[in-house]
Order: sequence, then C-alpha cells, then structure tokens
Amino acid sequence: MKIKNISLLARLALFMAAIIWGSSFIIVKNTVDVLPPNMLLAVRFFLACLLLSVIYHKRLHLINRDYLVSGAIIGFFLFIAYCSQTIGITNTTPGKNAFLTAIYCVVVPFLYWFVNHTRPDRYNFLAALLCFAGIGFVSLTQNLTIGTGDLLTLLGGFFFAIHMVAVAKLTQGRDAILLTILQFGFAAIFSLVVTLLFETAPKISDIPAGSIIGILYLVCFATAAALLLQNVGQKYTPPSSASLILSLESVFGVLFSVLFFGDKLTVRLVIGFILIFISIVVSETKLSFLKKKG
Repeated sequence: MKIKNISLLARLALFMAAIIWGSSFIIVKNTVDVLPPNMLLAVRFFLACLLLSVIYHKRLHLINRDYLVSGAIIGFFLFIAYCSQTIGITNTTPGKNAFLTAIYCVVVPFLYWFVNHTRPDRYNFLAALLCFAGIGFVSLTQNLTIGTGDLLTLLGGFFFAIHMVAVAKLTQGRDAILLTILQFGFAAIFSLVVTLLFETAPKISDIPAGSIIGILYLVCFATAAALLLQNVGQKYTPPSSASLILSLESVFGVLFSVLFFGDKLTVRLVIGFILIFISIVVSETKLSFLKKKG
C-alpha cells in the first residue's frame, strides 16, 4: 500500500477514535441514570480488561512485579480521572463534560514542568490563558460560582493529565498494551471497592436493555476499539496532526449532546467552547500548521 494511502487511513482511524469518544459522553450520561457511576466504571474496565486479555493473551506471560506496580499506579490515576468525570456528568450536560474534560491537553505541559523541570513554551502559556477564559465562559455563573458537576469534571480533566504523565513515564521500556490491560484491571478493582463501600446496586431486572447495550458500546468501542484506532493512527501520523484530530473529541461531544440529548447552546457556551478548543489546538500543535514550510 502506498505511503499516501497509509497516511490517509491513519488519519481516518484517529478521526473515528475522536467520533467514538465524542459519542461516549451521552452514553455515559444516559447509563448513570440506571447504574451508579463507580459500578458502571467497574463493569466497563473489567470487561475491557477481559477483552484485551483475550486478544493479547500471548503477552500476559510477561507480567511481573514491576508491571503490576506500574499498572496499579497508572490504573489508580485512570480510576480517579474517570470517577470524577463520571460523577461530574450526573450534574452537568454531556457537551460541557466533554469540553471541560479536554483541559488535560493544556495541563500536561505544566505537569511535565513539575516532573521533568522542562519549562512550558510560550504556546503553552497562551493556551493556558485561553483555556481559563473558556472555562469561565462555560462554567462560571453570574455570581461567579461554579456548579458541582462542572467542578468535578475539571478535576477529572486534571487527573487525566496526571494519568498521561504517569503513562509517559512508566511505559518507557515496557509493553504498552500489557500496561493498558493491567491499568484497566486495577481501575476496575478500585471502582469496585468504591461501589461496595458507597453505592447501592440496582436489581438486574431493573436494568433496561438500552443500558446494557450502552455498557457494551463503552467497553467494545469507546475503550478497546478507540484505543486500537488511536495506537494505529498515531503510528503513521505526525504528532501535531494526530493531536489536532483527537482534540475533535470535545467538538463531537457537544455535537452529539445537541443532536441526541437536547443540549441547548447559548452564546456564552459557544464562546467558551471555542476558546477551550483553540487553547487545545495551540497547546498541541504550537500552530505549526500556520508556519511556512521551508
């Protein structure tokens, strides 16, 4: 296959991953009306771990203490991030949840500054200013207060950034697929513990078929398939282009929320969404697509 065709297919894979993740927000919003947030996460992560274990079973023999420790650390931050985001969506709209979660793209360079002492560049600082302005338009009320759902979503975005830094540090020299399986497994355990301590499970007979289909969609598509599409797509796509395509997840999150959830867009929200999206583009691409090629 020609390189041009491979590049096109890779970009299509990333585009599909962005669409799938964008659609997952309304699925989660509808499902948490039936299943408690952490129970949903426990089921989602356990089945995703099981599915990937079956697909990549030949790699499981590589598991040792080092992999287990790394998987537990990454899995913990993944759990905290999804827990905050999923509880947050119960008190906000899928569209706002999508865009406020996406702040992790802007936060990551500053966490790297703390971990690796690598100072963010001017684009990162510009992105941060735009992002904070966008958050203000999206979340702050006329009394300059922020709702619980939006606050938890922002907290989730921060922990997603920590998770990304942890993945970058702990996957070096290790099998990324194996660590993905382990982090899903540990995230499922952490979610189950919280469920047993603080949540009440509904009767199986009370769970509608639509919710079961939603859970299977989250497991098969929004977790396993989207991850595979991202891995393949990023392998054959320049980082700046890949980041830009994947950042469309938040745009699709709003689009699906408007079309299928009845989310109402105000001028204030649109301005906030645009500012946050521009901040993501600036942070991820450094505006390289505007620079003349030599």
